[in-house]
Amino acid sequence: MKYAVKYLKNTFYPLNVPDNITVEEGQLVLVRTEKGEEALKVELVNKEIARLWESSKVKPQPFTVLRTLNHQDMKVLEEIRKDEVESFFKCQALIKQHKLVMNLVQCRITFDRRKITFYYTAPERVDFRALLKDLTQVFTRVRIDLRHIGVRDETSILDGVGICGRPFCCSSFLRKFATINVKLAKDQGMPIAPGKISGTCGRLLCCLTYEYANYIDAAKGMPPIGSSVMTSDGLGKVCYLQFLSGTVAVKMEDGKIKEFPKSDIEMVDADVNVEIDVMPISNAYVEEAEGSIDIKQLEDDRNSSTGNV
Repeated sequence: MKYAVKYLKNTFYPLNVPDNITVEEGQLVLVRTEKGEEALKVELVNKEIARLWESSKVKPQPFTVLRTLNHQDMKVLEEIRKDEVESFFKCQALIKQHKLVMNLVQCRITFDRRKITFYYTAPERVDFRALLKDLTQVFTRVRIDLRHIGVRDETSILDGVGICGRPFCCSSFLRKFATINVKLAKDQGMPIAPGKISGTCGRLLCCLTYEYANYIDAAKGMPPIGSSVMTSDGLGKVCYLQFLSGTVAVKMEDGKIKEFPKSDIEMVDADVNVEIDVMPISNAYVEEAEGSIDIKQLEDDRNSSTGNV
């Protein structure tokens, strides 16, 4: 396997190239997918990746190259891209006309023009029978597919760059969405603020799960915040924890804060006259410029992802 193409959600699919067809990297080819004939760009696969891919038991089914795109095909493809934009706004106008609570995300037309797919998000189930009837009158002799997707799916097909400066995980390598809740952020000592822990999709960052197991292992043996401890410098109270460095910050009786390795402190049953500011971890509301935001709204729900892309 030498060549592959990127398809939905940037998933790589190997290419079966017939002997009578010659392809090159970066060339557009016509392949048949489950949605119909589509034009996709050829990618050259690294030899080591190809070896691992071929030995893998779980991999996408290969696409067969029908032919390479010629100059006339490129003009057709350009016309299809323009038609997708026009079709998007036509469908959007009909949605508004029928007063449906749905957000149109994207329109895709296959190269053979036999199928047009409209992707949309909606908070609840939508009865679009009347809309579909109107669409069949606008788009004749073509199969119409209205596909409900989640907000995470929406972000994955639109692409973009996250707050980390890298392409979205969901549109580059992430294939399945893990269940994410605000506890993951709290356990990792992250600031419970929407702008810090949520992605473009409006849900909690997928990457909160990546290092969670490491934080849980690092937290073993750590004293709870607010507990009284004995250190080499005397008694104090734990005011915050540094999981990755394995150190504990202790506020001493003289008011100074010092850090100690977790192995150098010992929890004691004593009343230490020290006051510390502890962020209430059960607080589900954060005040921001735009007002009070319920952090629970950032957690997964049944409309977060559908896998219906």
